[in-house]
Amino acid sequence: MSKKNKKYTLRKFINDVHLWLGIGSGIILFLVCLSGTILTFEEEIKDLFAKEFVVAIASGSRLSMKELSESLSKEGIVGNITIPAVRDKALNFSVKTSPKERRGTTYYVDPYSGEYQKVQKSSFDGFFMTMFKMHRWLLLDTEIGRPIVGVATIIFLFLSISGIILWFPKKMKWKNFKPGFKIKLKANWKRINHDLHNTLGFYACIFLVIMSLTGLFWSFEWYRDAGSKVLGTKVFGNRGGGPKFESALKPGTTEKTFEEILQIASTELNYEGETTITIPSTDKEVYTITKNNNSRFSPVITDKLVFDRDGTLLHKELFADKPLNVQIASLIKPIHMGTIYGNFSKIIYFIACLIATSLPITGTLIWINKLKIKKSKKKQPAFV
Repeated sequence: MSKKNKKYTLRKFINDVHLWLGIGSGIILFLVCLSGTILTFEEEIKDLFAKEFVVAIASGSRLSMKELSESLSKEGIVGNITIPAVRDKALNFSVKTSPKERRGTTYYVDPYSGEYQKVQKSSFDGFFMTMFKMHRWLLLDTEIGRPIVGVATIIFLFLSISGIILWFPKKMKWKNFKPGFKIKLKANWKRINHDLHNTLGFYACIFLVIMSLTGLFWSFEWYRDAGSKVLGTKVFGNRGGGPKFESALKPGTTEKTFEEILQIASTELNYEGETTITIPSTDKEVYTITKNNNSRFSPVITDKLVFDRDGTLLHKELFADKPLNVQIASLIKPIHMGTIYGNFSKIIYFIACLIATSLPITGTLIWINKLKIKKSKKKQPAFV
């Protein structure tokens, strides 16, 4: 008997495109996903091997910020101070050697004794920088690597969506759905490999789509512009720190101390949380304060205050008061990195990235197995 020609369906077309795009971009996607997996817990890994700066809690009171700043004056100009939510932890002072310096050097400072220590470079810094460059540019020049990663991300987005379409059975019955939810560990390795690709891909899909959609904001300017139009607000629009404010104080006006400014800020933002204060270094500069709320589920959401040096509130920016589109735009980075809900979301992202790293491998093995089956069928004698 001769075989009837099978109709080339839409599902078959999606399957073929899914296959060949996956094969063509497999190595790039493997490297991008692997580096992304490693970067998920970058800070935690660095902290694990870093020498801890222990605060020796004294019986006396804490030193004033003026005294602590003066003790650091020989190192440079204090740019900002981060006060942790936990009282007896070290303060973080950012010190610049010149006003033109962008970030400065971070020092851990004991608020009781005034002793300080420069934050030591981790032995993992070089490794994680390599992973970052691989994730963003495949270790190539920015102009070459960025668009390659961008195109691979678009392909990955299509693979994720088409994978979900192919996950659905041809006949929509519950008994046909059930195999797609579990991995049959007692089956042969080919079936296990298929389930690892199909089932794990299904569970990770929503997170992979989110990572892809947000990751493209760094790859293409046209995508960033289009995303800004869709959201109705500029994505990455506050990279310069938002609106600028200058002091309106007249000469001779009494200025508030750091502690007084901090007390006013605590009244305005009456909750526990990590607080970062930018210190004015010239007569025209003002205090800028950002604070996150420990009671919130997300540790990356902050509120902002701007004070003149006499304690006058110049600007108050509460995250909860922002329109939804502005909130979403400001959270693109933590949504992409998985820091949006702290360790909870980072663990989920780590697992999803690990699955994403495995998909090019399991997908390639599925393709190789199908090639072997086709070859074996061709060798069999045909009967007419």
